Amino acid sequence: MRGLSASWVLIGDATAEPIRDGAVVVDADDCIVAVGPVAQLREAHPDAEWEAHAAVLMPGLVNGHAHLELSALRGAAPGGRGFGPWVAGMLEARGRMSPELDMEAIDGAVSELLRCGTVAVGEVTNSLSAVDSLSTAPIIGRVFHEVYGMGREAGEVMRQMAADQRHEIASWPPNLSYAPAPHTLYTMHPEVACAVVEDAQQLGTLTSLHLCEHAAERAFLADGGGPFASFLSARDADPHDWEPPGLDPIAYAGELGLLRPGVIAVHLADARPAELAGVAKSGVAVVLCPRSNLHIELKLPPLTAILEAGLRPGLGTDSLASNASLDVLAEARALQARFHTVSPRTLLAMATAYGADALGLGHLVGRLAPGLTPGVLAFEHGAELPDDPEGFVLSATGASRRLLTRPAGRLEEKS
Repeated sequence: MRGLSASWVLIGDATAEPIRDGAVVVDADDCIVAVGPVAQLREAHPDAEWEAHAAVLMPGLVNGHAHLELSALRGAAPGGRGFGPWVAGMLEARGRMSPELDMEAIDGAVSELLRCGTVAVGEVTNSLSAVDSLSTAPIIGRVFHEVYGMGREAGEVMRQMAADQRHEIASWPPNLSYAPAPHTLYTMHPEVACAVVEDAQQLGTLTSLHLCEHAAERAFLADGGGPFASFLSARDADPHDWEPPGLDPIAYAGELGLLRPGVIAVHLADARPAELAGVAKSGVAVVLCPRSNLHIELKLPPLTAILEAGLRPGLGTDSLASNASLDVLAEARALQARFHTVSPRTLLAMATAYGADALGLGHLVGRLAPGLTPGVLAFEHGAELPDDPEGFVLSATGASRRLLTRPAGRLEEKS
């Protein structure tokens, strides 16, 4: 066994106090055996090989929502003008990219995730192009294969194309799960959206849904108008047999039966406090992507209302087409700058335990607890001991960080 002692140990859960002069003991497979004060653990595990670190230890990070296949678009899609102009710029820039640049950027993005200390990821994809890079990385994850199509026929064609793409990968990586996912409720025929969620449940895994991301979504679902309607009109895109439901996004998802356990609702940046009670009651998981929302809409998700509703959101970086990096701690810092009453401990839990729970991976990663293999992440502080270890981790943008142990090597579903 191996013992890791440090000035502070952060468990990862919002209910757990930091441990001063703490330690983590792991076995030969880097599975945690014990966590606690170093003096107690040295006495309990005298045969362990001990090493001391001038650092704050915590679980590896969980990036709950990433679009790695868009990584070549870093800085290429200007924001600040709303979703329609952003997606138009993104699509134009993507049309100029070669497949070779895409793959090189994806490899670089996976390396960036690892440098950040990421141990688990929710990858959202149209093409499965990041699967190869993720399959060889020391990381576990869920791959959400997006389907879209506002007309019923077009949506069914996309659904079948997704299934065909999945079956082209004969040997699926053991560190990743696969599920089809509805893109959004305003870019999909409702019957196809429901069928895709059922497909995921038949596979026994979670699925993902962009929900209540921006005001244009709300306007389009209300009456078929607003900025997204203008975006479609500019491209001569006819919704065909799709009709606006006349409901807000969350009510519409509820009417379709898509607010339920097994679905991850991503963004909620335009959600209203009264709507969030229904989200919490439904049992869906939640992931927020605050810096992407800031880039596109100059708006953050209503974090205080989300927490007051009883939700425990994870964090994601969305894509490098709408973000500067793949570091979920930067997402936590963006929220900290606006929501001063939310504790650093809660923000760190969002980057670790809450994100792991949202992805259904809390039995493997996200917390420093016996039986888990979360990867032990060290933030080195040198000779100056921090009085506030949680604040130190959040503010230490330049601090050296590295994983001292390996995360779970296989994605094993909880029985």
